[in-house]
Amino acid sequence: MTRRLPLTIKHIMFNLRGGFLVRPLCIALALGLCGGLLSWMEEAYPGMSLWVPVFLFPSKSDPQVAQVILSNVATSIMTVVSIVFAILLMSLTLASMQFSPRIIVSFSRDKVTQWTLGLFLGTFSYCIAALPAARSLPYAFAPVLTVCGAMLLAVACVVGLLFFIHHISRAISVNYIVDRIASETELAIDELMPEPFDQQLWPIGASTAQKAVVDTPVHSGVAGYICFVDTARMVRLAKRHQIKVTVLKRVGQFVAAGIPLILVSREERLTPGVRTALLATFDIGPVRTLQQDVEFGALQLVDIALKAISPAVNDPTTAISCVDQLSRIVGQFATRKPPQVYFYDPPGVIRVSIPWLDFEALLESAFDQIRVYARADLAVSLRLLRALIDIATVAAHHSVHRPLLELGHRIIASCADHQDARSMDRLCGRLKDLESAARCSSGMESVA
Repeated sequence: MTRRLPLTIKHIMFNLRGGFLVRPLCIALALGLCGGLLSWMEEAYPGMSLWVPVFLFPSKSDPQVAQVILSNVATSIMTVVSIVFAILLMSLTLASMQFSPRIIVSFSRDKVTQWTLGLFLGTFSYCIAALPAARSLPYAFAPVLTVCGAMLLAVACVVGLLFFIHHISRAISVNYIVDRIASETELAIDELMPEPFDQQLWPIGASTAQKAVVDTPVHSGVAGYICFVDTARMVRLAKRHQIKVTVLKRVGQFVAAGIPLILVSREERLTPGVRTALLATFDIGPVRTLQQDVEFGALQLVDIALKAISPAVNDPTTAISCVDQLSRIVGQFATRKPPQVYFYDPPGVIRVSIPWLDFEALLESAFDQIRVYARADLAVSLRLLRALIDIATVAAHHSVHRPLLELGHRIIASCADHQDARSMDRLCGRLKDLESAARCSSGMESVA
């Protein structure tokens, strides 16, 4: 599938946020350019070396000293970076086995790790770029100012290494991991759903009678997960060719090659060029991302929680931390206006309809699996009900309360055969608190 320029730029900009390639490579190239440029300027303008104090570099005319310093800094930096990041990858592998393999993506987006790697590689490239300037023939020249810069970068690498060790020791703790996943998911919600809920019914959309009559399927040319949909471009294409488009798969779902991805009206206007342009509005990749996929962030926390409450691990405290962060995500989602489902151009004419994740689907993805596997764990089940109370408190509208109450009753039903009478009394008391919170919030909504 051929990508159009706007979607390609969006894809590249999102990928710039993560990975150990782009940001470290840019830092390494920038510092390497600085090393080569500074040594050239120092040779072109000899007066620059007078800025260096004599006690820092007494032998300003001996190029061998400069060569030794630059080469030693370069070799030692690469030795340290090889050892440190080999240990880091081993730690991440163990953490992914203990918590979830999907957390590797979160670690690769860590800016401290990227900047630390970039600083080490940049110091190496700085020294390598400056090393040819230190020579004895055809005349002796020692780039003392450039060498002092290499020494300062070496000190910065030591400080950065200490900070990196401190940071990574916190980053592999489960509380930090789940908090970071929740924060990244909140950013995705902010981008996808920036407006607060406006007391309309959930979800917002046109009536069934207004839906476009469509009949021609457009099949996906590649297999993968839908990471991003360029709705603005899709609407422009639909208006330009006077067609109506219905998207069949929502963001985050898997699309197999050859199955219908969209339905289009006016088959006679669906030329090969239009078909290719419509498919180019989808960014389909091998893994799910948090560009528009809020559910993916919740599922990462669910994976960690399910491993924590498994009999092999038996760590309910970690599961409770995941439930707390899930309530944070679902609560924020419930207070936002849902993404636009129907796009009109001109007003009154549906051009594009696209499905999005709704509140009930996110609530089920976030809590239903945990409910099933935590039915014998009183602490986790109680925290599940507490999470529902918190969501009902923040989201004061009936469309949210009904699925919350239904889930609360399912939690009680799941625990009925696995808990004693005293534990069930505590769970039922928590359910009454949920019903009370829903009634109070509904009353506040009515007064408003």
